[in-house]
Parts: sequence; structure tokens; C-alpha cells
Amino acid sequence: MPRRKVRTAILISGRGSNMLALAKAAMNSNFPAEIVLVISNNPEAPGLQLATDMHIPVIAMDHLQVKSRKKFDAKMHKHLLDHQVELICCAGYMRILSPWFVSKWPRRILNIHPSLLPKYKGLHTHQRVLEAGDTHHGCTVHYVNEELDGGDVILQAKTKVNSEDTTETLSMKVQKLEHPLYVKSLAKVASSFDFSIL
Repeated sequence: MPRRKVRTAILISGRGSNMLALAKAAMNSNFPAEIVLVISNNPEAPGLQLATDMHIPVIAMDHLQVKSRKKFDAKMHKHLLDHQVELICCAGYMRILSPWFVSKWPRRILNIHPSLLPKYKGLHTHQRVLEAGDTHHGCTVHYVNEELDGGDVILQAKTKVNSEDTTETLSMKVQKLEHPLYVKSLAKVASSFDFSIL
């Protein structure tokens, strides 16, 4: 009997290009995850319409309307449970998850970050790579823990940094790597997902 697909939610804040790549991959019958929900903390996020067009349920939550991060995350947690979500992918989700929320989903939250972690956690990674004179740059899919960009690495992809590169060209190079890397990472995690932990 074939393994069932892992029920996966995607958290977004903006245009949702990584979300779209994951959702398209999940439409393949052999892909080990299915996208059952998209949540955004930004009701104006263009990615919400992309998900709706693909017939994926969406929930728009405005974080500006909720007083505390924990309260917002508690509401999000309830939505995830209501949709029987088993795995979470952060895809351009521009909020730091509360320690309370992370503790509810140990090694079940994935994130993609535009650097070769553990280098350059946080923001402005392309600028920092140029300032450091690095010869390589890239992106990382990692598990989310309570430390910013500090969870275990799942997979990485690299690109060369050339002398003529700018923050804009590096950004474009890394974005080209992100979609296939995130698809591959979700497939890797979902294919070995331990359903007994639920």
C-alpha cells in the first residue's frame, strides 16, 4: 500500500513564488506531500490569489489586528490543526515565529533562507556576501527552531559570485536556485516523515 501524502501548509507574506513552485510540484501524484492550506499574515499578499486559483484553501490573517505575537500564532496554530496539517513550509513568510509556536511543531517547520547557513543569518544577505568578498553564495532550506535561521540544514544550493555581481544580480541568481531546492527539500522531508509522532 503506498504511503499517503503528508498534509502540508505554506505560510506566505508576499507574492508566493516559492509557494507556487511547491504547490505545482505537489500536484504530481508521486510527490510525497500535498498542499492543503496557505496562510498569510498579509491580507494583500498576491500569493493568496495564486493559491485560490489552484483551488488551495487560503486564510488571510492581518497581524496588525492582533495585539501579541503569541496570540497571532495561537490563532494560526488552531487553523493548522483544523486543517489537519502535519508539516509547515515558510515561503517568504516575513514574521519570526514565537518560541511557543515553534515548540508545538518540532522539526515540522521548514524555511528557505537566501544564504549558505550558518553564514549570514537574518537580512541583507546578498550585500553581506559582497562586503565579505565571498566566492560563493546560495540558499538553504532548514528546520525552524527558536534561534533565527538556526535550525538543522536540510539541503543547500550554491552559485558563484563574480567580480561584477551586485546585490540585484546575486538576488536573481539565488532566486533561480530557490524553487527547485525547496521542492527537493520538501520531497526529502515528506518522503521520510514519521507519522507516528502525530
